[in-house]
Amino acid sequence: MRIYIKVSPKSSKNEIIKVSEGEYKVKLTAPPVDGKANEALIKLLSQHFKVSKSMINIVGGKTTKIKMVDIG
Repeated sequence: MRIYIKVSPKSSKNEIIKVSEGEYKVKLTAPPVDGKANEALIKLLSQHFKVSKSMINIVGGKTTKIKMVDIG
């Protein structure tokens, strides 16, 4: 499954908001430095979709706020 995510780093809490089918907005407490926000995103998505972290792959937008993520 491929989803598109708009990430808001340095937020007050970690939260996933479904915008539409296949599109999400994710708030992360982690800062966008040294890949910390991407690591936090993968951890949060694995908990939300109940899959292991190794099944989540950021395939586009690793250094931008808009990300393309494959799950599974």
